[in-house]
Amino acid sequence: MIKELLATRVRPAVAMDGGDITFKGFKEGTVYLHMQGACSGCPSSTATLKSGIENLLRHFVPGVEAVQQV
Repeated sequence: MIKELLATRVRPAVAMDGGDITFKGFKEGTVYLHMQGACSGCPSSTATLKSGIENLLRHFVPGVEAVQQV
C-alpha cells in the first residue's frame, strides 16, 4: 500500500518539481525514503516529507508513524 501511494500520489507531484522519491524500506512504523534530483538539495524537501508525505501515509496506512529521509 505504501508503494502504491508513493507511485500514484507522491511521485507525480515531486516529479513536477524536477525530483523523484524512492521507497527504501519500512521498519517499526517508520517509512524510509530517498529524495533524488532537484529534491535532494532542496531546503523544502524536509517540509515536503514531514508535512505532505508523512501525513498522507499516516492517514491511509495503519501502522505508519513517521517518514525519514535516507
